[in-house]
Amino acid sequence: MGWSVNRPTGLTYHRRGLSTKGYTLLTPHGDTASYLIDIDGCVVHRWIFSHIKPGYGRLLDNGNLLMTGSDIDMPKPPKDEPTKAPPPLDRHVTRLGGYHTTLAEVDWDGNVVWEYINKYQHHDFYRFPNGNTMVPEWVELPEEFHRGVRGGRKMPRERLPRLLGDDLVEIDRAQNEVRRIHTWELLDPIRDPIFATARRWEWTHINSIDVNSEGDIVFSARHNDRVCVIDNKTGEIGFKYTETHGQHHATWVKDGNIQVFDNGDSSSRVIEIDPSNSEVVWDYQGVPSSQFFSGHISGATRLESGNVLICEGTSGRLFEVNRAHEVVWEWINPFVNNNSRGEATVSIYRAHRYPADYPALADKDLDPHRFGNLNRLNGLM
Repeated sequence: MGWSVNRPTGLTYHRRGLSTKGYTLLTPHGDTASYLIDIDGCVVHRWIFSHIKPGYGRLLDNGNLLMTGSDIDMPKPPKDEPTKAPPPLDRHVTRLGGYHTTLAEVDWDGNVVWEYINKYQHHDFYRFPNGNTMVPEWVELPEEFHRGVRGGRKMPRERLPRLLGDDLVEIDRAQNEVRRIHTWELLDPIRDPIFATARRWEWTHINSIDVNSEGDIVFSARHNDRVCVIDNKTGEIGFKYTETHGQHHATWVKDGNIQVFDNGDSSSRVIEIDPSNSEVVWDYQGVPSSQFFSGHISGATRLESGNVLICEGTSGRLFEVNRAHEVVWEWINPFVNNNSRGEATVSIYRAHRYPADYPALADKDLDPHRFGNLNRLNGLM
């Protein structure tokens, strides 16, 4: 979906009897801050980052914010010059989507209380109940995989870099590595090819991870259109779904199903899959279908009410739908920033909503008038 610089922003639609009350966390692309807004679309809290460019965050039960980000002093990514020798790995990854150098945990006031630096981590993270953290990490594939993986696109006379795969790395609070999963050993180079329009730089491009109570890991591998579950008991792929394109944000929902933001080619949808039979048991699409589309980024979160909070990432549109496919709340990002190319952007990677009784919000001052000037300046109040 495109966006107009003259479009209405902030809270544009609200059916109060049908929406799910709570506070929504979002981080606009290119901004220096992450924002918490109330159900009326007003900012009630803000975290400002000075040492990283924030990417995407989640509130923890203890009131801290866990945020991905990139080093503020990181040099610009190398130019894409296909006929020249590829840059070294540590420079090559800086030009890939979802790249981050840092995972920072900050308190309510923005003070850093924990930080993990890894220049090959990207996209997402999962914080376990015991305090451990898992992140996807780019790794160069062995020669047999580099040559054996099918699909993808090569530029004329391109000198290809070593193909990258993904490890899932679990670290403890002291940043000791306690587990490493080679996801590239679990997939088939022929049966799980790179989709035709993606560059032959990455095989999987894992952009989301989630873990259920049994320890089973669901991940989204965008570049080969796969949603997979790693069975915790066997360590093998126990479920694989292949009917999405460019998808993001595969998550477990309470009944054991899997919810996915399926980006698609020209329209998007949110689907709920029963992994026992690969059946889509619920979906949301635009009417007409082209009314809802984000070609990359984006996500969908199941709320306690059963409603779904959707982030149509590229347009900066957040909206909530109920099980009857009705839009019951809509908020459009008023914060215009610059992307890495210096172009205006309103995009949001992902958003989450937290109920008023969420532990992180206990005893917090959430009066939007504390940010009255910011809210009025951006038409939110």
